[in-house]
Amino acid sequence: MLAADYPFLEVMWTMFVFFAFIIWFWILITVFADIFRRRDTSGFSKVLWIIFVIVAPYLGVFVYLIANHDGMTERNIEKAQAQQAQMDQYVKSVAGSGGAAAEIEKAKGLLDSGAITQAEFDAMKAKALSA
Repeated sequence: MLAADYPFLEVMWTMFVFFAFIIWFWILITVFADIFRRRDTSGFSKVLWIIFVIVAPYLGVFVYLIANHDGMTERNIEKAQAQQAQMDQYVKSVAGSGGAAAEIEKAKGLLDSGAITQAEFDAMKAKALSA
């Protein structure tokens, strides 16, 4: 009975309005996050932007997006690069030197070049295998 009282186009319109509402909140949160993340503006200008977005929400958000779209992109890229650098540093710190095989390979290279003796190589190999 409910389907007869609620036709297909009304369902589609309701879905459109719902998704437009979700997208609106997404844009609003993105703008607020960018306003708070900015380091190139003063606290006073941040307050003015927030007041403008709250008082005239659609106009405020659209004006902010038009006026600061390049800055938003640059800040997002900087944030992504900083996160990538932090991740790379973490991976390098936990990866170590390559394990026992890499240490034995280095020792073998030293042995082949004559920098160490066979006894020193055996000691280094034993140390690498015990670790």
